[in-house]
Amino acid sequence: MRPSALKAIGISFLAIALTTPNYSCKTQKKSAQSAPTTDPSLTSITLDTVNVKADPEPPVYRASEPMVNDILHTSLDVRFDWSKSYLYGKANITIKPHFYPVKSVKLDARGFEIKEVSLVKGNTKSPLNYKYDGNVIDITLDKQYTRNENYQLFIDYTSKPDELEKGGSDAISNDKGLYFINPLGKEKNKPQQIWTQGETQSNSAWFPTNDRPNEKMTNEIYMTVDKKFATLSNGTLQSQIENADGTRTDHWKMEQPHAPYLVMMAVGEYSIIKDSWRGKKVEYYVEPKYAPHAKAIFGNTPEMLEFYSKQLGIEYPWDKYDQVVVRDYVSGAMENTTATVHGEFVQRTDRELLDNTNEDIIAHELFHQWFGDLVTTESWANLPLNESFATYGEYLWEEYKYGRDAADHHNQQGLAAYLAESRGKQVNMIRFDYESREDMFDSHSYAKGGRILHMLRKTIGDDAFFESLKLYLSRHKFKPVEIHELRLAFEEVTGQDLNWFFNQWFFDSGHPQLTIKTNYADSTKEAIVSIEQMQDLTKTPLYRLPVKVAVYNNSGTPETHEIVITKKQEEFRFKASEKPALINVDAEKMLLATKKEQKSKEEWAFMYNNAPLYLDRYEAIENLAKDASSEISSQVITKALNDKYWNIRALAIKNIKDLAKGPKKEEIKAALIKLAGKDEKSAVRAAAVSALSKSYTDSTLMDVYKAALNDRSYTVIGEGLSAISSKNPSEAMKIAKDLEKEENSTIQISIANLYAVNGTDAENSFFLKHAAEMSGFEKYLLIQAYGRYLMTRSDEIVLSGLPALEDVARNSAAWWMRLSGIQAMSAINGKYSEQENELKAAVEDLKKTKPGSTELAEKTARLEKVSDMKARIKELIDAIKKAETDKNLTKIYGM
Repeated sequence: MRPSALKAIGISFLAIALTTPNYSCKTQKKSAQSAPTTDPSLTSITLDTVNVKADPEPPVYRASEPMVNDILHTSLDVRFDWSKSYLYGKANITIKPHFYPVKSVKLDARGFEIKEVSLVKGNTKSPLNYKYDGNVIDITLDKQYTRNENYQLFIDYTSKPDELEKGGSDAISNDKGLYFINPLGKEKNKPQQIWTQGETQSNSAWFPTNDRPNEKMTNEIYMTVDKKFATLSNGTLQSQIENADGTRTDHWKMEQPHAPYLVMMAVGEYSIIKDSWRGKKVEYYVEPKYAPHAKAIFGNTPEMLEFYSKQLGIEYPWDKYDQVVVRDYVSGAMENTTATVHGEFVQRTDRELLDNTNEDIIAHELFHQWFGDLVTTESWANLPLNESFATYGEYLWEEYKYGRDAADHHNQQGLAAYLAESRGKQVNMIRFDYESREDMFDSHSYAKGGRILHMLRKTIGDDAFFESLKLYLSRHKFKPVEIHELRLAFEEVTGQDLNWFFNQWFFDSGHPQLTIKTNYADSTKEAIVSIEQMQDLTKTPLYRLPVKVAVYNNSGTPETHEIVITKKQEEFRFKASEKPALINVDAEKMLLATKKEQKSKEEWAFMYNNAPLYLDRYEAIENLAKDASSEISSQVITKALNDKYWNIRALAIKNIKDLAKGPKKEEIKAALIKLAGKDEKSAVRAAAVSALSKSYTDSTLMDVYKAALNDRSYTVIGEGLSAISSKNPSEAMKIAKDLEKEENSTIQISIANLYAVNGTDAENSFFLKHAAEMSGFEKYLLIQAYGRYLMTRSDEIVLSGLPALEDVARNSAAWWMRLSGIQAMSAINGKYSEQENELKAAVEDLKKTKPGSTELAEKTARLEKVSDMKARIKELIDAIKKAETDKNLTKIYGM
């Protein structure tokens, strides 16, 4: 699974807005599904509120569920009632005792209406006694069955997902399992769809099963739908039969065993774009509008299948691979076996793909087909066996397709996400004491886990790493696993005892915090490295860290040494005939750690010019930027404007401000103009336009900004509009009116930010229209802008906007989105409170100085109106807060 984009990157870029409803801050122009910020320092605050090791109670051990009975096969016959959002189901379930004889069986079935439970023998059905508590069907069998006997149950039931008690988490915002989207067809611009989401244990909301990750079964589904709809499920499509009543019954069959949470259905009016790999069907289900762009969105899938199959030594194990896009999805994406579900954000036009491809998500879910589907975590406590690998699958694809710089940039973002979360939450990777299984879907299981696997790869070497994965997958295919089975595979291949690695990284919390000092002893001709582990050893282990140290001579040639850090403080010495130009500790840049290093500007400059990796250059620029006006820093940062990798160029642009005031300002301006118009990466072009508008006042640059409006990239257009707005707001308003026709959220957010500052009452309709249409983080940004806009508008416009804010605050699926509505209303209420105080003071003064005056009467009338507005908004806010149940929000609200 890929959680919502906010959770996947630590939700940290919401930090400022979530900690205080401050509407004076500038809103980031970034989509919810866009790549995380290129500046890891922006991920400095996390929303997780768990205190580090603060639980005063003994932990509850969350063991895997006992396997009393094994489900061998589930056959479902389902029909749908769109008017009620019901599923009418008939389930035939083949079961056998796991080991011990049984006389009863329990099946998870949440919120069903049970019509019949029978034992099936041949063509005969015999009713069975059962008890049902709304969550579990406890069925008494006709006799005692042994592990050598199978039995088959028939259950006729109705699933009512919309009548279930609402649940969910940060990662998966709703847990009702089965979703009817626009079921009555009343919502304009939204298709009718049905789809499912099984992880963690939600598929039992639409079919009876043993809803546990350590169960494995085959399955088939007969779906009866209106002829206009396409269907999708696991496995292959066996048949399609048209019925006399205008419906069609599609039969999907999954012939290889997988976990119940990976069973899926999707129904909707889709264009199905066909592709293939090694003779297997590869298909993309998209809304018809995006059919021309489907190959651009998903077209690298066959190449990914080939790469992963060769890299792992295990060919893609299933009969086909499909991807489907659904509306109002409750997470980011889900790796259902052979049929991945994606949220609607992946649907982009060719033009929108210039700014963001979401290819990392596509790779993540595909890698799950091996790690999570073929071999499945035995319990949610072992979730990193699914999610850490899928996250590292993103790195492997980036490395193969786009090179080491791109892959290391991706890893850098993962580290930033984990470190942001770690400031409020540090837990074991494998944890049996979670409060809720949904808590496992965090930046530990994803980002930290991916970095841990990268360290393991670098520790034992590529050949051993991938040979170990091949052994692990082949040995445990179609089975559930624990972390020890991964370790044992690596130990069998390498011949090493790797308990030390798994214990410190998977069974303990935290990370190394290193202080690194380097020196040279001329008397002994030795390069000296001093390293101290600064982490709190009462909470975090003393780490064993194998790393490489590259010692560079003045000609730029490195001599690399392998060391193992094992002590709190230790010193390493290496022979060197001259003082090194650079001592580069962790030369592979593999460590999951925070590092404080003492280097001179000359050493950082040498590192940029000579060390080979992306992170070498990034760290050099980041440190030189602390004194960007110095000559050596200026030279390197200016040079980095032409770096081979785009994010280094973007980083250099970000740190160019001081240089734009110095003697090189014209040289810098010329370089930025060139980047704004010609750089191959839209993010760099946009950053250059922004830097020009902030650093230079030249009227001649207006031509550059207007040229940006003709860029193919919407991000660049948005920055062009912002740049023009900073120089000529009235002209920007005219341009914005022309741009309103663009159906692109980046442009719409840029316009919203412009209208928030310069808009009139006429622009209210723009906000109301897009508040009703937008979703995800784009909607969050829009609501922030709308709040700022309403703070400058008349009472009538405020009243017209309150229902939209109330809808966001009450009905949004994600808690952070609901919070945005409250924040906007609170800021507006604060404005009225300030006005009330000012008017009260003015009225009191006028009573003394101008009693009976027209001015006093007007001020008094206005005071009454303002007080009424304040009271109405406060009453609304209090009612919404009182009804809130999410723990994140109740804590923030102090409820």
